[in-house]
Amino acid sequence: MVAEERTLIVLGVTGGIAAYKSAELCSALAQAGETVQVVMTANAQRFVSPLVFKTLSRRPVLTSLWENEGEWRPEHVAYAAAAKLFVVAPATANFIAKYAHGIADDALSTFAATYQGPALLAPAMNPAMWSHPACAENTAVLRRRGVEFVGPVEGRVACGPAEGPGRLAPVEEILAAIRRLL
Repeated sequence: MVAEERTLIVLGVTGGIAAYKSAELCSALAQAGETVQVVMTANAQRFVSPLVFKTLSRRPVLTSLWENEGEWRPEHVAYAAAAKLFVVAPATANFIAKYAHGIADDALSTFAATYQGPALLAPAMNPAMWSHPACAENTAVLRRRGVEFVGPVEGRVACGPAEGPGRLAPVEEILAAIRRLL
């Protein structure tokens, strides 16, 4: 379960190709002395193994709501009470929609529905998805609730030479936003 932490950052990793860059973010935060609790979606695990994040954070990775059934208090609730910042990188259109509408159907979205502190999303998706009216509305809902965003930025995305923003912001920019929020 969650022990008392100096600064606990919950890092959500969702299922986009940019998930591999989350490992660099996790490593940089851990090297800076932050306690990083990684929560991964099932789709994120298709891109990057939880073992990568376990090694970098030196903490078990939360991947399911059903992993720690012996404890009286679910992990996502305990982490929500202890966390100082919630960061999702990459934040897919799917996660943004779930977060905006309070859908809690996996470990990450259930944590998000429980957490009450500052949050930072670093979107990464195809530019057509980012510019879709539904994604724009979901983003606006979250911004009105005080959720911060960094990116996406323009540049080549994995699915091809699409025009417009969709690429994950550079890790250095995400780190700067985290420092500002802490």
